[in-house]
Amino acid sequence: MDAAIAHPESRTCLGAEHREGVPAIFYVNWFRRSPDGDFLWPGFGENSRVLKWIVERLEGRAQAVETPVGSVPSPASLDVDGLNLPPEALEAALTVDAEEWRAELASIEDWFAMLGPRLPAALRTELDGLADRVGSELPESVHGAMT
Repeated sequence: MDAAIAHPESRTCLGAEHREGVPAIFYVNWFRRSPDGDFLWPGFGENSRVLKWIVERLEGRAQAVETPVGSVPSPASLDVDGLNLPPEALEAALTVDAEEWRAELASIEDWFAMLGPRLPAALRTELDGLADRVGSELPESVHGAMT
């Protein structure tokens, strides 16, 4: 399957420049696990709590904590009322592990390689910035092929 980047106003936005009105992008890993192998987030039935935070964030009503990979909910801004979620579990779920992200860089590079010359320069710039923020150098052989 050919890689593509979807955009609501067109079939793809490859090569498109950022402009006002383009939706914000949020990354959620519902499947992160604790060192004991338990899921950090309580489950699919509770995913709407994160979606609520996203909407509130877009409306300027929810707080976030800046991390090397972007903003994550501040613990107080995520609705966890009624959940059996200890504060340390919430903290673990919201933690950004730079080592995990350094490992993820290779997968992102593989996906970018599928896009070839259609990869927007802005995405390359973002990945380079991510690598800098998590303290990793991108593999020269792959990086060189992408520019």
